[in-house]
Amino acid sequence: MSISTHVLDAVAGAPAEGMPLRLERADGSLVGTGNTNADGRCPELTEGLELEAGVYRLRFDTGAWFARKDTTTFYPAVELSFEVTDPAAHYHVPLLLSPFAYSTYRGS
Repeated sequence: MSISTHVLDAVAGAPAEGMPLRLERADGSLVGTGNTNADGRCPELTEGLELEAGVYRLRFDTGAWFARKDTTTFYPAVELSFEVTDPAAHYHVPLLLSPFAYSTYRGS
């Protein structure tokens, strides 16, 4: 199983490079951390890890990212909880972000 993400800056219409994020289990235990690359992705997030079924949470440090852009935001962090039911599957969890709104979906 693998988990990936892709963060897009909806205002700029571009990838959100340099976004700090972390992947946790539902109990809060840390699974992986990283920062989005120039394409808004974080390939090292679960690299080399063996994951199992369960509830996970992606936490995006949007406050720090917007602060570096000198932009006010309503969301200091975005936390997305999701359930992994098939350990053999790939789970892609994108984030479309603006200072006062965000959306997500299960990608492919």
